[in-house]
Amino acid sequence: MTDEKDRLILVGRVAGAFGVRGEVRLSAYTADPMALMGYGQLLAGNGAPVLTLTAARPVKDGVVARVKEVETREAAEALRGTRLFILRSALPEPDEDEYYLADLIGLKAVSPEGDHLGVVKAVHDFKAGDILEIDPGMGRPSWMQPFTREAVPDVRLADGVVVLVKLPETIAEPGMRGKDDRDEDEGDEA
Repeated sequence: MTDEKDRLILVGRVAGAFGVRGEVRLSAYTADPMALMGYGQLLAGNGAPVLTLTAARPVKDGVVARVKEVETREAAEALRGTRLFILRSALPEPDEDEYYLADLIGLKAVSPEGDHLGVVKAVHDFKAGDILEIDPGMGRPSWMQPFTREAVPDVRLADGVVVLVKLPETIAEPGMRGKDDRDEDEGDEA
């Protein structure tokens, strides 16, 4: 699976069994939890088919589903923690000036002046708004950037770029030297 459209997108996780008749409780990572029904087969992280939903009903934070591959509570419970994916190509194309958050992963992060800041490593949702994880490379630790219009005013998927402003205070502006980056001969004079 090397084509961008064949990339796996995480859409949910098996939360465990529900009831005694083999139903499965799924945590959904989609805007509409019932969208899981429309994806056909849900895949494991290696791309192999793992679940086929035959019926579902919404519950808090997900769905309870009947699954073709599961007939008993024990079989449902054995799947607990299984991450569920679909192919990127299974998603409808977004409208103009819209995009999927998963499409931001791998984009170059730049300043408004075009200075390289890193690469979008992940998009997190800690229930207080989306956050981009930026990997600056060269062994330096990743940092988080709120994904708001104010902090990320420009997303150019075709160019493979996101423009970041309002950087966290812990991130020095490109080209600026931090306090610990002084030349040895710049020490205090006695």
